[in-house]
Amino acid sequence: MTIQTNPEQLVGILRDTTVALVRRDGPDLSARQLAVLLTVYLSPGPHTVRGLAQDLNVSKPAITRALDRLTELDLARRKVDPMDRRSVLVQRTLNGAIFLRDLRQTMAEAEGIIVPAAEEEYA
Repeated sequence: MTIQTNPEQLVGILRDTTVALVRRDGPDLSARQLAVLLTVYLSPGPHTVRGLAQDLNVSKPAITRALDRLTELDLARRKVDPMDRRSVLVQRTLNGAIFLRDLRQTMAEAEGIIVPAAEEEYA
């Protein structure tokens, strides 16, 4: 089922989702941290600091700071690339997958969609 949304509805969904994220117990992510998290979870990997910086068109230090916070919250983790020890891989975590599931639910609620438990995705 495809639901048609206009730009005003999309901005409303973004606002309602952001307000819900701010009000709930849990991590309060910046736009950059959320962009890094969503890129890691929604696009095929492997992900590196260099690759994320290139994908998001921001500096490597900016990605490193975002990853510091995501690592602190156990939403992502870093691992040295065994094939190239100079490179750091960014990996998903169970807590990050749960955060993404909750984010999907929050966005669906903001749009007025009820998502049955059986349709929820687990990463």
